[in-house]
Amino acid sequence: MVTTAESIRASIDHIAATQPRLAAARDACGYPEPRNRPTGYRTLLRTIVGQQVSVAAAASVWRKLEEELGEAVEPSELLARDFDTLRACGLSRQKQGYARSLCELVEQGELSLDALPADDEEAIAELTRIKGIGRWSAEIYLLFAEGRPDIWPAGDLAVQAGIGKILGFDERPGEKETRALADGWSPHRGAIAIFTWHCYDNPAL
Repeated sequence: MVTTAESIRASIDHIAATQPRLAAARDACGYPEPRNRPTGYRTLLRTIVGQQVSVAAAASVWRKLEEELGEAVEPSELLARDFDTLRACGLSRQKQGYARSLCELVEQGELSLDALPADDEEAIAELTRIKGIGRWSAEIYLLFAEGRPDIWPAGDLAVQAGIGKILGFDERPGEKETRALADGWSPHRGAIAIFTWHCYDNPAL
């Protein structure tokens, strides 16, 4: 699991033992802290709210949703609101569709966030049934909310930039190359992903 600083450090050290450039980056930048998020519906809804907007804008929308729906932001409460009410909270038509897709799956018992498949690919497939939750969002949820140790979000631009910087590439590798680079790092790829975010804009590297 990548839920503690100790587990992240142990995984980084394990891979660094055979990757001199990664070891050098670790020595220059230090270890990252965990990025834990709560499991469950609220975290996925916040992911939808935060898509393609600034952190400040997403926080403003979330505050308005809490004021309108209650602090728990229950799925049933969101489903009971009409378009104009949710639009006033800052949710576009598209995001309302995504939010309702999530809420309906949860309310109907078709998506159990307490019992996602243990297999990472099966869990990703389950999460991407939600409109607006693609592979990247599913991977981020499994990494940060569930602390799964071998998640490698190769489509993330910061992961690509970070691993390219760590390994001394002249250009940022693409998703396919980034995924291939980590083939031999299982089951420690989650910690390395967290390390890439720690390094990609770190002036020490």
